[in-house]
Amino acid sequence: MTSVHIDRFAGKKAVVTGAAQGIGLAVARRLSAESADLVLVDRSETVRDAAEELKAHAVQADLETYEGAQSAIAEALARLGRIDVLVNNVGGTIWAKPYEHYAPDEIQAEIQRSLFPTLWTCRAVLPSLVEQRSGTIVNVSSVATRGVNRIPYAAAKGGINALTASLALETAPYGIRIVATAPGGTDAPVRRVARGPAPRTDQEKAWYQQIIDQTVASSLMQRYGSVDEQAAAIAFLASDEASYITGTVLPVAGGDLG
Repeated sequence: MTSVHIDRFAGKKAVVTGAAQGIGLAVARRLSAESADLVLVDRSETVRDAAEELKAHAVQADLETYEGAQSAIAEALARLGRIDVLVNNVGGTIWAKPYEHYAPDEIQAEIQRSLFPTLWTCRAVLPSLVEQRSGTIVNVSSVATRGVNRIPYAAAKGGINALTASLALETAPYGIRIVATAPGGTDAPVRRVARGPAPRTDQEKAWYQQIIDQTVASSLMQRYGSVDEQAAAIAFLASDEASYITGTVLPVAGGDLG
């Protein structure tokens, strides 16, 4: 982790979803290092390990349902008193293959995984942000909106881009900012909880390799990013340094605009 601003989030109350691993955990570590008071949300029980490491509060909840999002936000509000920053990080490709090979239930599962947690959590937190007339929501989208072999995921992330733009219009009069990052390919530690089945057949491995090849080729920097590079951009947008930025999706993808 580089260029940490020690007190940038001093006095701020923040919630990070999908915080048990990957980009979400990197964001949680960054905000903790910058003095935020944190609640970490994930459906995996491993979120409790992350919370223990960061001296934060853990909430285990399934954000693919409104009931799960509502209960997580209610618990966060009870713990923190208010929410200044919400980072919506839940999502991720489950399968990798050309669209004609997706079964209907797989398409629905991809949308349920990568769009609804953000929709539900935004809806759950908004009444409190409107009442306090302040707050920032940072959604995590993806440059995969222009990518191969994951069309349902791309559609879900396109929905997050639209949500970010439209919700920013609605909430600006209340002093609320809605922004997003669009990560490109990102190297992360091996996941403790897998998103979906690993490629098994030679064909599945070839389809997954096409994603990697297209991702690197689309990046002007010709490489994957790191979770710390993603967390740095998210923390900037969440901070008061970005106070005049709303309705914007920032690509963090080495020059790939998605």
